[in-house]
Amino acid sequence: MLKLTRKTDYGLIAMRHLAEHAHQGSCSATDLADACHLPLEVLAKILQRLARAELVVPQRGINGGYTLAREAGGITALQVIQAIEGPLFLTSCVTVHGRCDRSSGCTVREPLQRVSRGIEEVLSGITIAELAQPTPASQERACWEPRRSEAEAPELSAIATMETKS
Repeated sequence: MLKLTRKTDYGLIAMRHLAEHAHQGSCSATDLADACHLPLEVLAKILQRLARAELVVPQRGINGGYTLAREAGGITALQVIQAIEGPLFLTSCVTVHGRCDRSSGCTVREPLQRVSRGIEEVLSGITIAELAQPTPASQERACWEPRRSEAEAPELSAIATMETKS
């Protein structure tokens, strides 16, 4: 099963919150953790990764905190996921070190690479601005509560629950 990690969930939740409240200026890690009911220690590490990837800007000082590094429409779910998790690999046949030793005779490598590219394409097409768009159900719940139906976010739900057949 292909599944987003809890850290990635927290990162997307934090980015959504920052986008929704961009007009209020920076948001401290503590305030962000409190608002979204996330563990501060984990969130602080996630925010550091997002800052290294230049997706958020840390601001020091009395009114310090974090803001989005650019407009929410210019930041994709894929960028957030890669900042937190690193490169996406659907299979072990393609790694940061190149191809595996069975690549030359593998009959499923190319179809699986197409699936991987398709997932990346979908995630590249989802922006933080889109995630921050209010839906009737999201207006009634806290930022940390999961969506209740796949219809509200079919792209992410399909990806997050995609199962591969053995």
